[in-house]
Amino acid sequence: MCIMWCNECKHETPHSTCELCGKQTELEATSFVYWCNNCNVPIIRMENESDIDKCPLCGGEIRYLASDLRTVFPEERLLIEIMLDKPLAFLKDSVWANNNRYYVNGKSFTITSRHYKKYSASYIIDKLNEYKAENTYDYFDKYISLFVEANGNRLRYRIDEAYKFINQEASKYPIEHVVLSFSGGEDSTVTADLAVKALSEPSLVHIFGNTTLEFPLTIEYAERFRNDNPLAIFRTAINRDQNFYDVCDDIGPPARMMRWCCSMFKTGPITRILNRYYRDKNILTFYGIRKCESVSRSKYNRVEDDAESVKIQKQKVASPIFYWSDIDIWLYILGEKIDFNDAYRLGYDRVGCWCCPNNNDRAQFLSSIYMPEQYERWHEFLISFAKRIGKPDPEVYIDTGKWKARQGGNGVKAAEDVKIRYTNCTVEDHAKVYRLTRPMDDEFLNMLTPFGKVSKELGRKLINETIVLDINTMTPILSVQPFNQDNYEYAVKVKTLNVKSHDDLQRMVGYQVRKFNACRKCLKCESLCKFNAISIAGGVYKIDEEKCKHCKMCVTAKYLEGGCLMDKYLKTKEKD
Repeated sequence: MCIMWCNECKHETPHSTCELCGKQTELEATSFVYWCNNCNVPIIRMENESDIDKCPLCGGEIRYLASDLRTVFPEERLLIEIMLDKPLAFLKDSVWANNNRYYVNGKSFTITSRHYKKYSASYIIDKLNEYKAENTYDYFDKYISLFVEANGNRLRYRIDEAYKFINQEASKYPIEHVVLSFSGGEDSTVTADLAVKALSEPSLVHIFGNTTLEFPLTIEYAERFRNDNPLAIFRTAINRDQNFYDVCDDIGPPARMMRWCCSMFKTGPITRILNRYYRDKNILTFYGIRKCESVSRSKYNRVEDDAESVKIQKQKVASPIFYWSDIDIWLYILGEKIDFNDAYRLGYDRVGCWCCPNNNDRAQFLSSIYMPEQYERWHEFLISFAKRIGKPDPEVYIDTGKWKARQGGNGVKAAEDVKIRYTNCTVEDHAKVYRLTRPMDDEFLNMLTPFGKVSKELGRKLINETIVLDINTMTPILSVQPFNQDNYEYAVKVKTLNVKSHDDLQRMVGYQVRKFNACRKCLKCESLCKFNAISIAGGVYKIDEEKCKHCKMCVTAKYLEGGCLMDKYLKTKEKD
């Protein structure tokens, strides 16, 4: 029987819903970080532990310190010291952090935005080089050894529980259908190590999503990982057909609520890898998602296979480290002595795309120091973009991070492409004339495949008509023909036939019109199709008529709002 924990009532229960308050229970109680003044290291405690105020190493009293902590390596410590005008002041101390709050021997202080702006990047670079030789790991290693020893029971508990979970989920799949999502970050590193050890299978498939925007240190680590794990099957997913800066120039840079880059440069390429090697096979992917990382991720489940929840169809995703905290991750990495991305030594707390709009001020500051050329190029592009969309103070708009909150395609020329322009036909019922950005062609007709069988032969040749037949009854449901319409350079007339809801079908047709006009080859549709029927090849959007099952997921707002991802990123409010 699995014992659950109610965070509301603070008690254990065998039920998934608390019998006292009715709220959903968790697999385990909330953990906190305490501090032992004697050992001078953090101690991880769960709130249901009986000896929560005792150090397991020395037996002395411990006190609450923080909800979570991360390791501060000597490289980051020296940087902080320079920002505080105290080079090497904490060399012999036990230093940890939680976001921008740092703890030296259990006493805290905060690094604010003021500190990031105090000195130029060149000054800090010079100071880092000046003190580099004296910045040893001797004292750091001593405290890490004590930290691992003091939290040995916690580490063993985490490993045992993760092993059980991994084996339980993997037992439902052939081992060749088990995949590891590998990003080069701390979480995927730990997940990969756990899975390989739990399954005693060093030849598991690792899929590395190279977004082309990775930290140089991430690429170095990925290469090092491949060399250190020669038995692992290591596949790199990369979009070689798109250039990030070219796309930014076209539709604008990604923002927090508009991360088109994820589909185009990560999810899409990974989908292609999975389709190439697994085709119609269902797979299990172990990935490093943690509940505590963000509000959105707190709503995830440890195991997901619902079409609305997973970004790539045909796979079940499971996270062995779902309940782990930051300090758990570093306890495992340091306790098991596994290699990791050196970007964490510098102070980065996430190592996704280095220019991600979700990066915090510290990450941007670090990039200006450790990636000055890339940082300057990106900064200059952002300012030029701000000028192009008419921002009155472009430098302020960029330097204050307001560009990250950008929504829609305001000021972007490409925004016109996502607007579905149409007129109702005045001489025929249930017929609309849609504006196209280019002539109707075979690519457009192919986009109607989800609705049924596309047949040019049945249409009236004199008007270049194409008929779409219901796939089950072979009854005509769409009549399509190129059309001349005032104010439209190119247009198509679409008439719905023999259907219960003409409006519903026309709305879905409108989605395909939007795709035809606005498609930027983001690869979202490829990822969405569970039958591998949609592909982007040679810059052409294609639906394989043999593979399409007419499920209509690709034209359903529930799965793809507006029928095209570009609608989300380029939508603007119509002016009265």
